[in-house]
Amino acid sequence: MLVDFHMHTTASDGTFSPESLVKIVEERDIEYFSITDHDTIDGIKKISKENFVPGLEISVEYQSTLHILGYGIDLNNKKLIDTLEMLKKYRLERNKIIIEKMQKMGFNITFEEALKEAKGTLIGRPHFASLMVKKGYVNSLKEAFEKYLKKGKPLYENKKRLNIDEAIKIIKEAKGIAILAHPYQTTTDNEKLESLIKKLVSLGLDGLEVYYSKHTNIMIQTYEKLSQKYGLVKTAGSDFHGKNTPDIHPGIDVKLKDIETFISRVF
Repeated sequence: MLVDFHMHTTASDGTFSPESLVKIVEERDIEYFSITDHDTIDGIKKISKENFVPGLEISVEYQSTLHILGYGIDLNNKKLIDTLEMLKKYRLERNKIIIEKMQKMGFNITFEEALKEAKGTLIGRPHFASLMVKKGYVNSLKEAFEKYLKKGKPLYENKKRLNIDEAIKIIKEAKGIAILAHPYQTTTDNEKLESLIKKLVSLGLDGLEVYYSKHTNIMIQTYEKLSQKYGLVKTAGSDFHGKNTPDIHPGIDVKLKDIETFISRVF
């Protein structure tokens, strides 16, 4: 069966609107799905499908990439809304800094243009990259990121992140379940990963994203064993971002028995 509990829209750094992504899900006969935009629930408030579970992806402060996915969250939870609004304000300041850097480097791009490019949603690095392509500064979105926008490059600006315990707590307070996204991006050292998972479980972690578009068979086997050892639910997601991830397509083929515990908890 095809499912996908990890996808992004124009509400964060994807290129398809939430409405367009829902149509793609239907066209591909994906049986269960979620939309997990970064640090926002703005794009999913109007989606009401029986096979849809509300979600989001929270970036947390850590020595490497660490993202926590939240599912089955109460979209009206005040603490969640207030926290995401705070992160939105920090993102606005970050974007202004990126614009200043661009202009100092000779890129004729304004905040107003970026806002228009984002079509009223949160401005993200893909919008800056798109403007750079349109104005002929680079030949592709990939080139924009590789030369200027990815971490370590001249236009990268770190964003405000929650602490790990804060991210898990805010998801749990909103009646959701917390999942560690794409574990290999955090560490490929299995001993370090297990040590981290022990800590996260003590903080309330509910599961692991075991089935993922970039996971190898060996990774999947490792994450399945860790899920079983620590009583964690297993999820599946592509991390589809639209044109920003041309090699990734919506839908992960899994067996129902592998994700039925997760499904039973969020539907």
